Amino acid sequence: MLDELIPSAWHHVERYANNPVEADHSQLKRRLRPMRGLRTDRTAQTIIAGHAFMQNVRHGHYELGLGAPHGLRIATAFTELAATI
Repeated sequence: MLDELIPSAWHHVERYANNPVEADHSQLKRRLRPMRGLRTDRTAQTIIAGHAFMQNVRHGHYELGLGAPHGLRIATAFTELAATI
């Protein structure tokens, strides 16, 4: 009855049944699986340390980017770090 009233509202799943590109999502799953989270303690430690560093720079705990406005402090800090490296 719905397909008679609004034909465009009916969703036909079998449309892509013979199309291997549309039907096979394993390539997408294979690419997304490594990005699902922190799989090792070392990865978690690196992410946590980087997050803590960014928060400390943002709050002005280091002498990096102190003269810059609050919204540009991190960008200025990374510019100063790049100049020293």
